[in-house]
Amino acid sequence: MNSGISFGSLVIPRVIRRLGPGVRWKVANFPKLLRGWRIIVATIFNIPTFYGCLYVRVRKASGELVNYGLASCRVVTTAFVEFMVDQLQAETSTWGDFKYHDSGVGVTGAAVGNTDIETTDGESRVAGSQAENAATIYESVGTIAYTTTKAITEHGLFNAASAGTLLDRHTFSAINVENGDSIKLGALAA
Repeated sequence: MNSGISFGSLVIPRVIRRLGPGVRWKVANFPKLLRGWRIIVATIFNIPTFYGCLYVRVRKASGELVNYGLASCRVVTTAFVEFMVDQLQAETSTWGDFKYHDSGVGVTGAAVGNTDIETTDGESRVAGSQAENAATIYESVGTIAYTTTKAITEHGLFNAASAGTLLDRHTFSAINVENGDSIKLGALAA
């Protein structure tokens, strides 16, 4: 929502940020967060495990920002673990390619056996930035712009702009977008 501060004839525009999506979305999404219970158990008992977390922020066409926060925590896919073993044997330099974000409208829960987004939303994958969030945490952040109205319910992180290997897939309660909206997706793998 846009508003401005006026000083005489000078008007300084500003964007007012909504704090979050509201209680309804948080409550509807809570069961999807609970699916990450294995991560909590592994952490408590010091069991090494790979997992991914997804943080979401939506920029509406009006400029309004809606911070959804943590949307999902899940384990990485079997396809990624197989890729990791192959790369350790082959010594190739494709590790840094896991930066392509894709979103979709599928509703089936994420599973370690996933190899792709369930139902693509028709938008192209975007290359995200890459960073080392901590010594053992990889982070990629990408922003997908939307050209039509849809209810986004899934995200995947890949190593190619099309096809490729899926590092992790997350599902969450619907985030409604319209033409001109964009979603900033922050994927963490640890």
